Amino acid sequence: MIDHRTAPYGAFILRLSLGVLFLAHAALKIFVFTPAGTAQFFGSLGLPPILGYVAIVWEVVGAVALVLGVWSRVAAVALIPILVGAIATVHGPAGFFFTNAKGGWEYPAFWIVGLVVQALIGDGAFALRPTPLSGRRA
Repeated sequence: MIDHRTAPYGAFILRLSLGVLFLAHAALKIFVFTPAGTAQFFGSLGLPPILGYVAIVWEVVGAVALVLGVWSRVAAVALIPILVGAIATVHGPAGFFFTNAKGGWEYPAFWIVGLVVQALIGDGAFALRPTPLSGRRA
């Protein structure tokens, strides 16, 4: 059974947590690896280096949308391909455990689950611009 009194706050906490994690992930690419280094890494994977820059922008925009609650259902779904790509190119071949060299795939996979749950349960409390038609009945 869902507690309709507290569920919006649970969705808010999930939304905020996911957004902050994506901001941290983007900050790692910006301040530690640098955008040029991120692009170079993407190139070393056989991907177009420009995708490194695209990933940074995608993560920041998606993270801000989640934190602020701006179309967060759409933002959650839109962020999933980044994690699928991370699993396909780096983390999947490294095995299951994230403690493996290059990290395993269980953490990005769990992150995907969190994003799917966010998309299913909705924007939650304190959303600045809820996803249109989310949870509304005629």
